[in-house]
Amino acid sequence: MSAETGDVELVGDAAASNLARAALFAALIGAFAYVSFPNPVSPAPVTLQVLGVFLAGILLGPVWGGAACGLYLLAGALGAPVFAGGSAGLGVLVGPTAGYLWSYPFAAAAIGVVVHGGTSLVDPKSVGLARLVGAMVLGVIVIYTFGVVGLMVVQNLGPVEAFVGGAAAFIPAEALKIAAGVGIVRSDAIAATA
Repeated sequence: MSAETGDVELVGDAAASNLARAALFAALIGAFAYVSFPNPVSPAPVTLQVLGVFLAGILLGPVWGGAACGLYLLAGALGAPVFAGGSAGLGVLVGPTAGYLWSYPFAAAAIGVVVHGGTSLVDPKSVGLARLVGAMVLGVIVIYTFGVVGLMVVQNLGPVEAFVGGAAAFIPAEALKIAAGVGIVRSDAIAATA
């Protein structure tokens, strides 16, 4: 075996390993879509999908975290019941929640870039708390920007109405997800994927 053949095998092994991790995180985001809580200020419940997006960006980095979210969207588009409430299909990706869903790959990539300082992975436990929280706050901004714009387009809402109903009512829940994300990343039970 030549050095070149060995290098190709290592690259292939790394790609397969990263793809498997991305698929696992896509499944995790889908599982989190089934975990919902009543929202006291909105008729729409709070799900944990965004926590999965946070973790994908933090633990897989910008490239594979974004890919995990892309796989999640693909699975749902192909009919796997992975969207909120067990919904699936292309209709969900053009419906009222489409903006939120389409934002996930971008949010995970943005989170990954901030946490890892680029595309090379670092141990997320070595990242300062402010940077970790800031990355997730950026992810929330990306998700709710896409989501509010989606509501404006799909439901013909004005910007204030879309923001109040589609973002402001969920911000307290996102703060709790950020706290959970920090706890999970800082936990000794999580092995770094870097």
